[in-house]
Amino acid sequence: MGKQLVLAEKPSVALDLARVIGASRKADGFIEGGKYIVTWALGHLVTLCDPEEYSETYKQWRMEDLPMLPERMKLTVIKQTSKQYRTVSKLMKRADVDSLVIATDAGREGELVARWIMMKAGWKKPTYRLWISSQTDRAIKEGFAHLKPAKEYDNLFHSAEARAEADWLVGLNVTRALTCRFNAQLSAGRVQTPTLAMIVDREKEIATFVPKDYFGLQAQFPGFSATFRDKKGNTRFSDKAFVERVMAEVQGKKAVVSKLEKTAKRTPPPAAYDLTELQRDANKLYGYSAKQTLSYMQSLYEFHKVLTYPRTDSRYITDDIVPTLPERLRAAAQGQFQKTAYALSRGPLQTKYIVNNAKVTDHHAIIPTEQPANFAKMSHEERTIYDLVVKRFLAVLSPAFEYDEVKLTVTVGAHDFHAKGKVVKSAGWKAFYAQGFDDEEDADAEIKVQQLPPLKQGQTLELRGVKLTSGKTRPPARYTEATLLTAMEHPGKQIADKKLKAVIETTSGLGTPATRADIIEKLFSNFSIERDGKEIRPTAKGKQLVAIVPEDLRSAELTAKWEQQLQNISRGTADMHKFIRDMRQYATDLVSKVALSNAQYHHDNLTRQQCPVCGKYLLEVNGKKGKMLVCQDRDCGYRKGLSTVTNARCPNCHKKMELRGEGDKKMFACVCGYREKLSDFQKRREQAGAGKYDVMQYMKKQEQSQSKEEKNNPMADLLKDWM
Repeated sequence: MGKQLVLAEKPSVALDLARVIGASRKADGFIEGGKYIVTWALGHLVTLCDPEEYSETYKQWRMEDLPMLPERMKLTVIKQTSKQYRTVSKLMKRADVDSLVIATDAGREGELVARWIMMKAGWKKPTYRLWISSQTDRAIKEGFAHLKPAKEYDNLFHSAEARAEADWLVGLNVTRALTCRFNAQLSAGRVQTPTLAMIVDREKEIATFVPKDYFGLQAQFPGFSATFRDKKGNTRFSDKAFVERVMAEVQGKKAVVSKLEKTAKRTPPPAAYDLTELQRDANKLYGYSAKQTLSYMQSLYEFHKVLTYPRTDSRYITDDIVPTLPERLRAAAQGQFQKTAYALSRGPLQTKYIVNNAKVTDHHAIIPTEQPANFAKMSHEERTIYDLVVKRFLAVLSPAFEYDEVKLTVTVGAHDFHAKGKVVKSAGWKAFYAQGFDDEEDADAEIKVQQLPPLKQGQTLELRGVKLTSGKTRPPARYTEATLLTAMEHPGKQIADKKLKAVIETTSGLGTPATRADIIEKLFSNFSIERDGKEIRPTAKGKQLVAIVPEDLRSAELTAKWEQQLQNISRGTADMHKFIRDMRQYATDLVSKVALSNAQYHHDNLTRQQCPVCGKYLLEVNGKKGKMLVCQDRDCGYRKGLSTVTNARCPNCHKKMELRGEGDKKMFACVCGYREKLSDFQKRREQAGAGKYDVMQYMKKQEQSQSKEEKNNPMADLLKDWM
């Protein structure tokens, strides 16, 4: 009997699989046992060929050579990981290997990783699929005991391949067309561009916003205050004279509790985490970027094995997971959650808020595994993310928050003042969160929840004072990573067609939970957006790009149309080949629109400093780590760091300082005006208790960070930036 080859997506996963299924002899690029040979990819080992591999013509970027429409898309081995591909390919050709288990990530992209390797290597033998949501020993054993024929996932592969080919045809053609037409490093794509458009549109709303004054009225009674509301329900008024007139009319008038409503209410716990919701909370609470949160989650899933598969868009679990919940709770019963988790594990469990078979797609929500965490091996950030997931897991298995809502109307003369309060009966799931988490406030924020004294309907009250309140309307807030992730997940506002809006809202939105972090990072790395604290602003380049790109690409409607068809392909109800034919025509149309465009593009960040490589004037940009000089020539790609945002804090205002200059002229600078030579900084650090070694290590890390930023050539990575 021959051996079974197991293909994992990463070495760390392969090691776990090999250990569990009994493969222990390590070799170069694989692990072998009596029955199994376990090998791995390194992400994608095979990808679609670059344009240059189809024709010598495409080595030069020229508008007249567009659109690029290869008759048949070809696969190529990625050079950086070609050694591992050769290892996998040789294993597939071994005479004693008679079947293959696809053990890449269980999802659309994981399927593509494996199938492209198999196609390139010419694999034709029987194939099976391992489909698991966590990396624990139990999950792996159960997965291998219930392997499925790979053909059951053929349609999933077809949808993945269709998505990849369509992105190539549309993204590369539009990117080349824009770059050639406007002679600038520009890129566009069906996800990247509408995301940028949302940020640019928000900036326009802020720029054109005209603040307006508004006024209100607050009355003070014994033990509480109440807000004036007119017959139409308004609490804010632009007419100050009207509010002053009401204020005069209630002075000295009798105040009576004209209405008192007490309603018992229950607030269910929030749903368990999917990746996007976790990224949102991590950004709001700790300032982690979406990419950082995904990185910490991957480590907790692959290395620590304490959390389930991270790249999920589901916030529920299926019935078959329920029997494992007590063991998962016992594994999570550590640290601050020890008593609560253990108490819940003793049951009976309340699962109605977490179980929903209909709302689970490829993977269930992110929850703890049955493996206890070893906190000593976790970084601070990993522990923070783990605690967030455990807290939400405990909350969703807890009872609802129960309280009595009290709504109160006090009539003074002919005018009504309103107040509301809350009397907690059972904290339920809210016991895990600080007060105020997810509070269901009144739609009108002017009426706040407060502690109300005992009152009765018809009771007469003393009016102790009336105060005029005022304020100005505010523009919409700029996006943060947290709010941008929400907008990408629910981009329906960009879509007029109701059917397409429903599609985008019921699928993954713009991008997927797994790709949104990379899309945001790409927009930063190609200088279309920049950070201002937690806020995200579009650069001049980003604003111009949205203005000149074909209108189709600015809206999430394109992604909605694609996702609708890709869903149908994965279900076997649509033809992949027709979809690709449509995309070829669409790419042709987009190139024509760009070529015929009358728009202009201007570098408004041009300096008078020349590029030492090609002699063209350099552009000054705000990179992720600080200010940089970048060559405007797309073929040159030269860049140089001007300053780096460091973790060194200003002794005056305690904000992060920039490190500027070179060699002996290096100095720290703060926005408050503080300046300090690097040599003086080092002395101050030593006097504060940090030794020379600590200072050297700190500076080494800063230099490595800056060096990495400088080496990240945008044109070298351009083909990765168009999605």
